[in-house]
Amino acid sequence: MAATPLYKTQELKIYNSISGQKEVFIPLTEGNIGMYVCGPTVYSNVHLGNCRTFISFDLVFRYLKHLGYKVRYVRNITDAGHLENDADEGEDKVAKKARLEQLEPMEIVQRYTLDFHHVMSKFNTIAPSIEPTATGHIVEQIEIIKTIIDNGFAYVSNGSVYFDVQKFNETNNYGKLSGRNLEDMIANTRELSAQTDKKNPQDFALWKRADPQHIMRWPSPWSDGFPGWHLECTVMSTKYLGERFDIHGGGMDLKFPHHECEIAQGEAACGQTPVNYWMHANMLTLNSKKMSKSTGNTISPEELFTGHNSVLDKPFDPSIVRFFMMQAHYRSILDFSNDALEASEKGFNRLMDALHVVERLEASSKSEGLDVAAWRSECYEAMNDDFNSPILIAKLFDAVKFINSVKEQKASISNDDLELLRETMKGFIFDVLGLVDSNEVSSDVGDKLSGTVELLIKLRAEARANKDFATSDKIRDELLEIGIQLKDSREGTTFLLN
Repeated sequence: MAATPLYKTQELKIYNSISGQKEVFIPLTEGNIGMYVCGPTVYSNVHLGNCRTFISFDLVFRYLKHLGYKVRYVRNITDAGHLENDADEGEDKVAKKARLEQLEPMEIVQRYTLDFHHVMSKFNTIAPSIEPTATGHIVEQIEIIKTIIDNGFAYVSNGSVYFDVQKFNETNNYGKLSGRNLEDMIANTRELSAQTDKKNPQDFALWKRADPQHIMRWPSPWSDGFPGWHLECTVMSTKYLGERFDIHGGGMDLKFPHHECEIAQGEAACGQTPVNYWMHANMLTLNSKKMSKSTGNTISPEELFTGHNSVLDKPFDPSIVRFFMMQAHYRSILDFSNDALEASEKGFNRLMDALHVVERLEASSKSEGLDVAAWRSECYEAMNDDFNSPILIAKLFDAVKFINSVKEQKASISNDDLELLRETMKGFIFDVLGLVDSNEVSSDVGDKLSGTVELLIKLRAEARANKDFATSDKIRDELLEIGIQLKDSREGTTFLLN
């Protein structure tokens, strides 16, 4: 008989950005969840602010799976249509980088998509179920534009197609996600010369006619051009999750205009609001200041891992950085600093040390010092309260304190409670928080290194037996060059790491 999934016994609450309050999570289809997260625009190396957003939603993905839900997680790749300054005018970010580096746009896309995947794997994020690209869905974008035009919410102007915000607002509420009022937006907007194709400055592009120099272009009923940035996410989310789905996530900076426009497009095309729960991860600061390339107050993931930067005293392992991010709630601003990262490193090591200790603990006849079942419930209560990872981590450190007390024979634990404690700690630390025990990784790497060197020692011995001293010396000398010294004796050959 199949075990009852955890979600049947846990009441999860999610802070819904559109209502401004925590709501009990009820999926559209019991046991199944559709989640869409706006992915990166791949014109440069992924920056830490993006990483925090994707790590936050990796936590969400992991916990939903932990509860037993079947989750279809869609995270897109924007490889066309995202113009400078997130506007309707200007150069395509990918095409601009391609022009500056004298490469094909798809070379830029490939390079930075691989970089994105590389960094995300270092942070131990789980790959999404589907990772669609904007350029792979041009046909679908053209079709949805036709529908929006037919429904009376868009117009063609000089080969471009614009969403008619004022027309939409007559029967719908444009601004309900960001809390903005259209009349106020109109009053505060100056007419710009670059917006002359639009009826109103608030209107946004669904399709843009490409200027002659614009490289990335596709044929459409209106012009050779390219899709609007907002439209891409509407098409990719609804194609794979349906016209209405459970969760849509992204960074706080996308709430307006990007997500606001997505809601308008979805309602204009399908006649219903596309998303039940909107989630937004907050920003990162560095030494209490906004991260900015122009001021030099910035650091890349790779600089963080290698220590090759001017703002931190040492390199930090990706799992330490992930743990540091989890110590703040995803909706709160998080400040990177050397002191904060070093404190997280100490905490991370304490947590991993306790895990090693709990594996060796011996059970007693009864538990004294911690009600393990109640503690486990409190861990779930933390995560059920809008994925409150800081409270969960605090509960895990309550267990660390208890484990050390048992180790010092100041407390005791029964066999049943010991098994429950081990299972719960591993489940939350590895499956939910997604942390990696760097000591175990180092041990695993060490075992593989030893096996590899022993194999080379064996091959060298065979070469010497065959009087192939050139090969024998080559193995010895090249190992020495990379810091591995072979030592020959009567008992055999051993090695030292220099």
